[in-house]
Amino acid sequence: MSQRVTPRFSRTSLIRTRAAVLAAGMGASVVLGAGVAAAADTTAASSAAGAVQAQAAAQAEAAKVQAAKAEKVAEARKAAAAKAAKAEKAAAVKKAAAAKKKAAAAKKKAASWIDPVKSYKLSASFAQNGGMWASKHSGQDYAVPTGTPVLAAHGGTVVKAGGNGAGDGPAYGNAVVIKHGDKTYSQYAHLSSVNVKAGQVVKTGQKIASSGNTGNSSGPHLHFEIRTSPNYGSAVDPAKFLRSKGVQL
Repeated sequence: MSQRVTPRFSRTSLIRTRAAVLAAGMGASVVLGAGVAAAADTTAASSAAGAVQAQAAAQAEAAKVQAAKAEKVAEARKAAAAKAAKAEKAAAVKKAAAAKKKAAAAKKKAASWIDPVKSYKLSASFAQNGGMWASKHSGQDYAVPTGTPVLAAHGGTVVKAGGNGAGDGPAYGNAVVIKHGDKTYSQYAHLSSVNVKAGQVVKTGQKIASSGNTGNSSGPHLHFEIRTSPNYGSAVDPAKFLRSKGVQL
């Protein structure tokens, strides 16, 4: 029996074939491994990029919300400031109007005329006939007790004051005559006492004398005249004049 002999070239070829298959397998493994690694790297990179984008989007949204809040706060502050400014302006206007009204009232009060006495009873009136006067009555009488405060019916300057009718005659007793800015004069007579002197400036409502019963008088009262000059004979109806100034008799 003879041994089987395999040709040398056949063994070499087989070895080469196996080596080639092994190399091919190894190459395929390497290629597959590289592909898997590359795929893994791509997935990881994609996930990281997605996370970064999500974080950026979240931050952008948060910044947007914060900006909206800040804008809302700014608008609220602006509205509050505008409201405060409006209120302040309204208060200033109101205050100015009140001050103007007060000043006008003070001016009106300072310029107003008043009754020369308080709590009186009107007696003899202007131009009334009677045996007490040489001619018609030249003024308006106010029946009041002796010692009643006599007030300046309007502010002005005293031009006459004292006994003998302050120069108008003994029939008036003690008297005072005041010159006013509108070129009128007021006269107060039959006084028990005089508290002012010629040249003195008096204010509306200031006490200038006390009522009495001096001169040609049948009882305590104030004789009040409105004149166009400081002297007797220029009198006009005092009741009518005072009513024209808003005084209620």
